[in-house]
Amino acid sequence: MNDTITVCGIVATEPRHLVTDTGIAISSMRLASPSRRWDRSTSSWTNGTTNWFTVTAFRSLAANVHKSLKKGDRIVVTGRVRIRTWERDGRGGTSVEIDAEGIGHDLAWGISNWIRVPRHSTESSAVPGDSPSVDPRTGEVRGQVDPDADTTAEDELPDPAEAARHTASALGGDFATPSSPLDGPDDRALSSRDAA
Repeated sequence: MNDTITVCGIVATEPRHLVTDTGIAISSMRLASPSRRWDRSTSSWTNGTTNWFTVTAFRSLAANVHKSLKKGDRIVVTGRVRIRTWERDGRGGTSVEIDAEGIGHDLAWGISNWIRVPRHSTESSAVPGDSPSVDPRTGEVRGQVDPDADTTAEDELPDPAEAARHTASALGGDFATPSSPLDGPDDRALSSRDAA
């Protein structure tokens, strides 16, 4: 079956990540997709049923999921759906699985900070040599990068403090300045009045 599905939901379990003996990264998680509807008779929102999915990502998508998602995040998933029946210990049921082709934060519920990572950096199709790595605190890409990859030049990236000021200004509230190795213990959160 090659049916494609797109689901908005909540990450219900901490994503599990593993790398197979052949070097393929796999991440999986449970996704809860609750429904709500407006009840005209009571003039209030009522909860409907929750659909449950097992989402599995492979290769570079799995590595990015491992670094980006945690339990409780609101996400959007698109991929191939598989419906399977199962039986264990005298009990049986149906499971709905999604082999993810794309996963991202659901921006209807919050903001996200996207960082480009060179494609195929952790796959068997990567160029021989040192594979690039990404510093999870700063997003800085280190190591060999494919010269043909469409990456943002380092001088085009904003200064972290400047980015924090813009974010604080846009949100109209406090936003912590990203820490760097040079920052000391006296770093303070940047408030909206400092951003002006």
